[in-house]
Amino acid sequence: MPAVTVYFWIIKILCTTVGETAADFLSSTLNFGLTNTTYVMAVLLAVFLFFQFRARAYTPWLYWVTVALISVVGTLITDNLTDGLGVSLVVTTVVFGIALIVTFATWYAAERTLSIHSISTTRREGFYWLTILFTFALGTASGDLVAERLNLGYFPSAAMFAAVIGLIALAHGMVKVNAVLTFWLAYILTRPLGASLGDYLSQPREEGGLGLGTVVTSVLFLIAILGFVVYLTVSKRDQDVRVAAPSAHTRPSSSGRARRAAGSRYDRR
Repeated sequence: MPAVTVYFWIIKILCTTVGETAADFLSSTLNFGLTNTTYVMAVLLAVFLFFQFRARAYTPWLYWVTVALISVVGTLITDNLTDGLGVSLVVTTVVFGIALIVTFATWYAAERTLSIHSISTTRREGFYWLTILFTFALGTASGDLVAERLNLGYFPSAAMFAAVIGLIALAHGMVKVNAVLTFWLAYILTRPLGASLGDYLSQPREEGGLGLGTVVTSVLFLIAILGFVVYLTVSKRDQDVRVAAPSAHTRPSSSGRARRAAGSRYDRR
């Protein structure tokens, strides 16, 4: 996993915006349709998840391509339910909210931690990506619910979500609220922030947007993502050198204890 720096949050928001606009571009502008677009993007996501699970270390381009793809798929899941099957945004928001809570509860019950810095096993990574998928689906539903169903508008919705994220950051920095809790609250809210921002930039002016269209918006944000990922690949500014602690259920062997006692170093990973 990458280190949680300012670059992490910038690219995350860019990916959430691309997830919204790219899904609309593929399904509507190119007339692929929701079903065909979902199939294609789900297959691409499965391919990149395969390589992500096989990777032995954090690789910026692989990680962020996977995040961008899961953002698109999460958006398409919600769009299929609301636009394709006519499920209410209220229902999808509640359902995905419950699914996310259940995922968190199961993850914690199995691993006793929700920290992304503890992701050192395949099972933990599986919980992580499932959580990410539900955050994107939930964020799409809740963002559309606030902006469209409640008629708040795209820009006011984006400003509201940004303000709440700012309050969470202050709570963590000034009041020292639990880091894992504030991380996931902010992570969840970046999705409706990105969705509202993407709609504001791409939707026609008569519908409350700036009218840039899905093509221009997607291209601009993809270029920005590419630029940041290239920078991080070269600079390694987001390399997290911390090593996850071993599971409480794993005891070191006697030989391992002897090596530590002798002062030798070994790779706990």
